[in-house]
Amino acid sequence: MARDDEDRPGDDGTEGVALGLTEVEAAVLELEREFWKYPGAKDATIHDRFGWTPTRYYQVLNALIDTPAATAADPVTVNRLRRLRARRQGQRSAEREGPIS
Repeated sequence: MARDDEDRPGDDGTEGVALGLTEVEAAVLELEREFWKYPGAKDATIHDRFGWTPTRYYQVLNALIDTPAATAADPVTVNRLRRLRARRQGQRSAEREGPIS
């Protein structure tokens, strides 16, 4: 008799794929769950895992976090990334407006 947790999605890293993400999209979300202690380590990992520049990676990531499949696969990570993006956009808008005279 099989244990209940033997056939659960995600045990082999395919949870995101099972929820409608491609393997690459699931890997991008997985990378975003990691903690980066040293500057440049994430950029090197992006290049090693995907063969992308950091610019391309963030283009893919920004499109990905707007998809329902990404939210279903990892709501905590996706919502954290959306909050960070919104905060940065707000900061850029404030910088463009300049000081109030």
